[in-house]
Amino acid sequence: MSHCSRRLPHIDVLKALAAQVIVLHHLVSYGPIARSAHEALPWLAGAMHQYGRMAVQIFLVVGGFLSARGLSPRGRALQAPLPELLWRRYLRLTLPFLAALALTLGACGLISSSWPELVPAGIGLGQLLAHALLLHDVLGYEALTVGAWYVAIDLQLFALLVGLLWLARRGWRHPGRLVVGPLLVAALVLASAFVFNRQPELDAFAPYFFVSYGLGALVHWLGLWQHRHAGLVLLAVAMGAALLLDWRDRLALALATALWLAWAQQRHAEGRPLLPASWAEVLARASTPSYALFLLHFPVLLLTNALLTQLPGATPEVGLMLLLATWLVANCLAVPFHRWVEAPAARLDPLAWLPRLRAA
Repeated sequence: MSHCSRRLPHIDVLKALAAQVIVLHHLVSYGPIARSAHEALPWLAGAMHQYGRMAVQIFLVVGGFLSARGLSPRGRALQAPLPELLWRRYLRLTLPFLAALALTLGACGLISSSWPELVPAGIGLGQLLAHALLLHDVLGYEALTVGAWYVAIDLQLFALLVGLLWLARRGWRHPGRLVVGPLLVAALVLASAFVFNRQPELDAFAPYFFVSYGLGALVHWLGLWQHRHAGLVLLAVAMGAALLLDWRDRLALALATALWLAWAQQRHAEGRPLLPASWAEVLARASTPSYALFLLHFPVLLLTNALLTQLPGATPEVGLMLLLATWLVANCLAVPFHRWVEAPAARLDPLAWLPRLRAA
């Protein structure tokens, strides 16, 4: 019970929901299983294929909120050294990603004869190195697995947020207070909403997505401010103006997520639980391996798609059953993957890997 009390049930709700929607979006988007789903349930599969990808905006808002909460839980300026923060984040994201990528490439090798159209051809050392550095999109390499772009953008967004807070700490006379940092973040949120996010050619770079990530960070900081309601109104008005200028479904979803998160966070701060304790515990268990599920479901999908191609006379109903089986297996495998791969990566001490950081 003590473990659950330290969690935020409203964050668990968003993470668990977004992870499942993204997985289902991929299941109805790739291979024979996807075609079977569209034949058996055309309206539902079509809607999930078209709109399911927007659940990434929920992850972006939540990621910004959790990053701001981790970097400045009580509204104080950035304390930890900049290199340590970036290296720790890189390890936490990249080690599980590379493990899942190895599983994906292994699955590609197994299905190369039955489903060659989804097997990457001519993988070179440069492409693998670009994935290891999370620079594949920036350098123009084809992604070797679905969701690789999100892992790279997550690191970019975190680095950009940390960089803004570091600049604020360096240029403020009272470094113990967090004042200039949120103002810099708010300025970049506006620049992203009105300029960068309207240019699709920038979607490999953090400023394009920073409006969603920054909204989550601002929700955390506004929750520490006595005039938080006025701040939320100003934030909603600014985003409303950006939407009037250029309507974007993804920005509208990010704004709705941020406002709901602010409301739920306020209830949590006032001691009014959003959900019963039993439901909160279930959601905690479901949301904990959400990143592992995000990474791991695609190699499972590759194998089940290859299995469907080997079944003679398979009907759409059989394909739909394999879709459900894929979803179930991926969720089950995400739990041990989180425990044995993701969690140890998050606990690694970056100073043990880079001892010079301590001196720096």
